[in-house]
This record gives sequence, C-alpha cells and structure tokens, in this order.
Amino acid sequence: MTSIDLGITVLLALAPISELRGAIPYAFYRGMPLGEAAVLAALVNALVGPIAYTFLSTVHRLLYRHLHWYVCLFDRFVERARKKVEKKVNRYGYWGIFLFVAVPFPLTGAWTGTLGAWILGLDTKRSLLAVFGGVLLSALIVTVIIALGFGETSIFIKHF
Repeated sequence: MTSIDLGITVLLALAPISELRGAIPYAFYRGMPLGEAAVLAALVNALVGPIAYTFLSTVHRLLYRHLHWYVCLFDRFVERARKKVEKKVNRYGYWGIFLFVAVPFPLTGAWTGTLGAWILGLDTKRSLLAVFGGVLLSALIVTVIIALGFGETSIFIKHF
C-alpha cells in the first residue's frame, strides 16, 4: 500500500459520504491487512465527532451570521438530517445515536449522528461516546462483511 493509498483511506474515513463503508474496503483492496484497515479507518472516523462539534460550535456560527448561501445550504442539510434521526433519538436517546451510527447504510454514520445529536441539543460528551461506540460497531460490521467475502455485493459497502 502506497502513502497515497494511505492518505486516500484517511480521507475516505473522514468524508461524510464514504466513512467506514468506503475506507475499510479501499484500504483492504489496496493491500492493507483487513484488521489494520479496520483499526485505521475506525480511529480516523472516530475523530469525526469532535471535528463536527468543534466546527458547529465555532466556524459554523461565524458562517451562519455572515453568509446567506451557507445559511440556505446548512438549513436544508439540517432539516434532512433532523427528519432522519429525530424519531429514533426521541424514542431511544443515546442508544438511538449509537444504532444510527453503527448501521453502515448510506447517509448514516458519524457525521449524521453527530449532527443529529447537536441539532437535538443532546449532551456533547454522551453523544460523542454514542458516536464512538457506533463507529466501532460499524467498523466491525463492515470488516466481517468483507472477511466473509460479501464486500463486492453488499449494500453495506461503498463501491467506487
């Protein structure tokens, strides 16, 4: 595996669209051992929660006050995210965030789970723990799917 492949793996683990569903298979199919790919992707993806909360508490507030196009874009994104997570979170609380992040479907993951927790005003520390736990379970699910040889046909895997 080249350093470029390693960098792409890190970027995929951080990206809202791919996260673990993209990073683990990419690293594995580029030659990284599956266990190492899972650990690397999970550790990087676990950074999403703190990054997202930091962004939302600082940069977001500045942009929201001064850029109309940002307000429109962000509000649309937030409304979609709210609709996806509100029922589950209201019903299951932090377990809802955990499960939402843990199931590696499209548009679920650490970014959306963190944003959902922030939108709904949940406690930051508890939310980050729920997101981190969800990331670990999601990494395990993706890893098992690949290990069993279902990576090429699974909906849990991001295909490029």
